[in-house]
Amino acid sequence: MRNCTQRTAILCMLLVGVGPAHAETPMAETSASSLEADVEELERKLDIVTDELRKLKEETAVPEAKALESKYGLGPAASKVYSRDRGLSLGGYGEFNYKESLSDGNDTYDFLRLVLYAGYKFTDRIIFNSEIEFEHASTGENDEDGEVSVEQAYLDFLVKEWANVRAGLVLVPVGFINELHEPPFFHGNERPSVERQIIPSTWRANGIGVFGDIGETVSYRTYVVTSLRAERFSSANLRDGRQNGNRDKAKDFSWVGRVDYTPVLGLDFGVSIYVGNQGQGDELVLGATTEEVDAFMQMYEGHVQWHYRGLEIRALGVYTNLEDTEELSINAAEPIGSDMWGAYGEVAYDLMPWFLPDSDQYLAPWVRYSRYNTQEDVPSGFVADDEQNREDVEVGFSYKPIPQVVIKTEYRYLEAKEGDRPDEFRLGAGFVF
Repeated sequence: MRNCTQRTAILCMLLVGVGPAHAETPMAETSASSLEADVEELERKLDIVTDELRKLKEETAVPEAKALESKYGLGPAASKVYSRDRGLSLGGYGEFNYKESLSDGNDTYDFLRLVLYAGYKFTDRIIFNSEIEFEHASTGENDEDGEVSVEQAYLDFLVKEWANVRAGLVLVPVGFINELHEPPFFHGNERPSVERQIIPSTWRANGIGVFGDIGETVSYRTYVVTSLRAERFSSANLRDGRQNGNRDKAKDFSWVGRVDYTPVLGLDFGVSIYVGNQGQGDELVLGATTEEVDAFMQMYEGHVQWHYRGLEIRALGVYTNLEDTEELSINAAEPIGSDMWGAYGEVAYDLMPWFLPDSDQYLAPWVRYSRYNTQEDVPSGFVADDEQNREDVEVGFSYKPIPQVVIKTEYRYLEAKEGDRPDEFRLGAGFVF
């Protein structure tokens, strides 16, 4: 009805526009052929105006949903802006879960995160993209850990398919999860422990770099980014050292590079390296004195994944070496590991083709085994905290009624060399759009 009204209004305007041209000609003298030609001309102009209105609408409004596809290592929803012709792109994801802690009674139900992607394609070569995250449903003085944060916000300058420039708040390209963390695309309600405790996902930093695809088999990303702050490291992990783009200290920068190789469809190998000083000029308290340290850090990560029909296999390993840990440990009053490592392997199999071969539904049992230790080696004078020498065994199911929605359940068997870690049962869901 709305389109009909628009066409009628436009037709009336066009009639007014051509009316005076025929006012001087008596209706009786107007031939049938002339009138027919006028109608055809009006219809032609009306089609032109309608087409221009359609183009204007497409360029200024969010378009109809297209198939989600990952681009430049980002999640499918985060990549939507790259498929736009022009203008605004919106997407997002969310996840929530119930956790039953089987030995300490610390059961919770958490809306873990709600995320909005907003991007804008100014031209074919200049793109803005961002990710805004709301964690734990609310923020406030009495809301533990709830926060609103910008996960990424950057400008892309697309020069060639194999060489483009990115600047702003970027995701550090290490591991599977740090860049591609939308819930339907990984198993379990918790992201893999190795990619949270050894790789401090979600890990972002202000920086600039180059990225691209070389042919159809090789992709890469390499950035210079603001370093972590080593004075905040703990015996458990590096997570508190993240600056997150908030007035980052920029005395020290690090280099990070990543290459992925896809020799055949479904098989992917990749490596990433992160190196640089993490001291940032912070003064450490060393008894009666203070001192600045470089805290040079190296992180090496490798990963592989293979999808063959319904079979999914994923494995990742990461090793970190950190210098000046004696000074860092004295300042923190706890051992900061000079060597940290972690690895996990995961297998899943989609059963749905056996039951509904023509359906796009998905049902996969999966199992993941993880080992990680942030205290593999500690400075002399300190004793390793064996509570950080950990082992996880996780089994579960992922069900997708449609590709954008997932329902997840798993049992997590958690062990440490010393101390108790309660086993967990989790049930939750996630979505992406």
